[in-house]
Amino acid sequence: MKQTIALVDDDRNILTSVSMALGAEGFEVRTFTDGASALQGLTSNPVNLAVLDIKMPRMDGMELLKKLRTNSNMPIIFLTSKDDEIDELLGLKMGADDYIKKPFSQRLLLERIRTVLRRHATVETANIGSDQADATLIRGDLKLDSSRHLCTWKHKAVELTVTEFLIVKALAARPGHVKSRDQLMDAAYGEHIYVDDRTIDSHIKRLRRKFKSIDDEFGQIETLYGIGYRYRDELP
Repeated sequence: MKQTIALVDDDRNILTSVSMALGAEGFEVRTFTDGASALQGLTSNPVNLAVLDIKMPRMDGMELLKKLRTNSNMPIIFLTSKDDEIDELLGLKMGADDYIKKPFSQRLLLERIRTVLRRHATVETANIGSDQADATLIRGDLKLDSSRHLCTWKHKAVELTVTEFLIVKALAARPGHVKSRDQLMDAAYGEHIYVDDRTIDSHIKRLRRKFKSIDDEFGQIETLYGIGYRYRDELP
């Protein structure tokens, strides 16, 4: 079955050229020229991944992402202008899975799309054919079910994006062991995709905020300044 990609951008030249490139690679493509129409279309008929421009009429990409994240963990890639570093960081904090700067090569965008889709598929189908116990990671009050992409803390669901889920899983797999930003990048994005250190920091901040919305005393993800992050070891 073909995977469907949504392109949301008010630049019709980008929509046309990228649609042709994606179509040539075997993807189904749906296009929208503003955030409001995209919200309606993607809510009623979700896609496998959405590529959103940030600056659009009627509803910008940030607002669209915020509304989509209220009930969907659909993978999302942001398109940002060259100097929109603040937008990049804010987008990641709000739950985007990746971003790419304009102007961009179609080849790079295709590779980023494939990478995010692979990560999503890995989480969705992890450990198929294995025992349920193997698909579930339990660390004290934390429970990660890779087969269903479910995360709970103290028996309450924590809604995570694919990227966030993979970061928590990488940290919780070895409590007490420090994971560098590079190691977390590899776990979340794959070895062949480079992202800035601040991208990982933004994901960590968002993760902490999500867990603290359930438990004010959550402090399992520890920062070791200049080194990386670790999941607190509960052992005495």
